Order: sequence, then structure tokens, then C-alpha cells
Amino acid sequence: MRASIPIKDESARWNTAPVRDLIEEAMYRFRDARTDADAWLAPRLHATLRITRGEAARPGLWNFLALAVAPDYVLWRHMPTMESEDGARREVSGPRFVGPHYQQAFARLWWTAEMFRDGHDYLPAVIACSCQDMINAALRLDVIDHKPTALALVRVLQGLADEGTARLGDQVNALCMAVNAASSTLMYDVIAPDELPDHDALAEWIAEADTAPAVPWNHLPDGPADGTARRSSCELLSRIFEGFSAGPPLRDRALTRGT
Repeated sequence: MRASIPIKDESARWNTAPVRDLIEEAMYRFRDARTDADAWLAPRLHATLRITRGEAARPGLWNFLALAVAPDYVLWRHMPTMESEDGARREVSGPRFVGPHYQQAFARLWWTAEMFRDGHDYLPAVIACSCQDMINAALRLDVIDHKPTALALVRVLQGLADEGTARLGDQVNALCMAVNAASSTLMYDVIAPDELPDHDALAEWIAEADTAPAVPWNHLPDGPADGTARRSSCELLSRIFEGFSAGPPLRDRALTRGT
């Protein structure tokens, strides 16, 4: 891919220099723990770009970041650390550069921050990023578009982590599968309604991109104050999802391998 489409909007939010600064800082800070970079970079990338969901749905933006602005980050973050058993050369899979939003290196971070933030508060997104299985599984689900569902998943994840749950990733995968399967009958948006987002507040936040200072590196930035999720709905779904996570025990992986 050697062509790109010029952006006619001259807003500062399309400047690549602030994004590049973030990426270089992430690679330096987390040089010994690459996966930990996600929780730091996701909210700051979101707060730096200041784009709408419609703009974020265009793959060209993320392809440009991965192929032209920061291919070194994609290689650094997603290069396998272990040699394959057949001795094949280590390489980063194509979808990390030009794949769907739940796989592409930068789109997955932006959408995690977007789907799991609670209005201006990015902390739930940071918690979601603390478990790679949450990002990998939840971003594929349509139900995650319902904010109380997303935040309830984060609450259950935090509870499992605080309890020192063994095989946390497997537990999270099983939880996401259960939440998705039950959505067809429980209809979360009906039993746990939410307020409509404040589109004017989002538009105002985006318009401030030209004058906003660079995002802070040592504490979380503020996202758009476009409304927080209804607390009663989050609490209701949290109790339901806790019941899902306390369901049947996980399968023994050793048995499934035939050992």
C-alpha cells in the first residue's frame, strides 16, 4: 500500500507528531513489558486523536498509522517473543497492520478506550486493557456497544483479578461468551437502560483539539464529558455477570490436548 488520501480538514487533531510522541514514549516506558503498553497508550491515543466513531470506523486512518507513521510500534508490540516449534521465522500477522478493529494495532486501542470509558473517565478502559483476553474477546461482541454492559464486564474483571482468580484469561473468555449468548434473551438494553450520549458535548470536545494541551503522561487524560452510564443499570448487570462467572468450571486443557 503506497497511496494515501489527503485530509482536507486542517484541524490539529490530524497532526501525526503528537501520536508519534506517544508511541515513542510507550515503547520506551514498556520496553520490558510490551503488553502493559496497551493500558497506558489506549486512553492517550483516544484523547489525542479526538475523532468520532464514524471517523474511527474508516480503516484508512488506522492503516496509515500502522504503515506510515509507526510500523516500528506494530513490530515492537506484536512480534512473537517465542520461536515457533518448526523454526519458522517470527513475523507479525497482517491484520495487525490492516485488519479489523479488534485486531489492528491502533484501532483496537482506540476502540477499547471508546467502548469502555465512562464519559470522561478512562479508568474502566485501563482496567479492560489489563487483561488481553478482555480486549480480544469483548471487542468482537455487538453487546459491548451498550455502555452498562461494557462497564459491568469491567467490574467483574476487576473482581476476579482482586480475588486472584486462577486462569483469569480463560475466565474472561468464558464470561464474554456467556454474556454474548445470554444477550438474545435478556436484552440488556431493555432490562438495564442507559441515557443517550450528549453529542453536543462530544462535538465541543473534538472542536477543542486545536487549543487543547498535549495529553499528560503520568496521569490519565480527560475524555469527552458526553455522559456517564446509568449506575443502577451497571449494578444490575454486574450482579448478573457475576453469576455467569461463577458458573460451571472451565475445561481441563490437559484433557483437551489428549495428555
